[in-house]
Amino acid sequence: MTSETDQGLIAPETPAPAALPRIRLFYWSVRRELWEHRVIYVAPLAVAAIALVGYLLGSGRLPHAVEAAGALQTANRAGASIAIPYHFVAFAVFFAGLLAAVFYCQGALHGERRDRSILFWKSLPVSDLTTVLSKMAVPMLITPVVVFAVVVAAHLVMLTIAVVVVAVSGRDLNILWLHLPLAHTWGGILLQGLPILTLWYAPLYAWLILVSAWAKRAPFLWAVAAPLALALVEKLALGTDGVWWWLRLRMIGPFEAAYAEGRPSIRMVGGNPVDFDHPHIWIGLVLAAAFLACAVWLRRSSEPI
Repeated sequence: MTSETDQGLIAPETPAPAALPRIRLFYWSVRRELWEHRVIYVAPLAVAAIALVGYLLGSGRLPHAVEAAGALQTANRAGASIAIPYHFVAFAVFFAGLLAAVFYCQGALHGERRDRSILFWKSLPVSDLTTVLSKMAVPMLITPVVVFAVVVAAHLVMLTIAVVVVAVSGRDLNILWLHLPLAHTWGGILLQGLPILTLWYAPLYAWLILVSAWAKRAPFLWAVAAPLALALVEKLALGTDGVWWWLRLRMIGPFEAAYAEGRPSIRMVGGNPVDFDHPHIWIGLVLAAAFLACAVWLRRSSEPI
């Protein structure tokens, strides 16, 4: 009996698997981050739920606020008291989203080294650049979408509660509509609040990711201690406060501006956040790009800790 080799037949080679497009790898990398870090959307939802409970418990005051606003027919404090809870809810959800993004970034690359899962992820056909960019996409792209969606949903629930309470009390619903410019509030979040989460805090996210790729212990402590040490050295050596001023502006500047009018609102420091002529926007983006480049370089040589 003649063998296949004798007949000159050669078994066909197994074709190599086709390389996945980079955009698909990036998409699934972001999906993986959301599966593993649910705090990104759980934290804003939890804060919104707590705020809704408080609003429901205090909804008994709504009829009196509507009656007072209707009697004066002006957008004074009586009318503002109707809209203020909506501003507070938006502000609280915004702050919760920012905190969730900060704590996510400080453990983004440190966690996979600590639990040794980095050995598995490095075995996959996903580059270090794709991995780092997918982690940066969570605070810059996913968190703003989550925050806006949660704020709009919470406002609609609050509006439903308000309509029911005011209608049952027999007050004029038109006064309620007059003092609830929700479209204006949502537009302000889109044009000012969300750019703050993306553009203004981009260097903060990138810095935390960089430290997460480098530190063996307590990445958040290292991330805070390093810039504070730089500010202290500047103060002692030169007697100036430039570093501290910049850190303060970058960290809490938007919140100081938010309370400039005595009530919470989401606004930018020194101008419109979507104005790309703003120098601090460009400085922050350049720093963020440099930090991310360093994070990619560090991850290429990262080992479990």
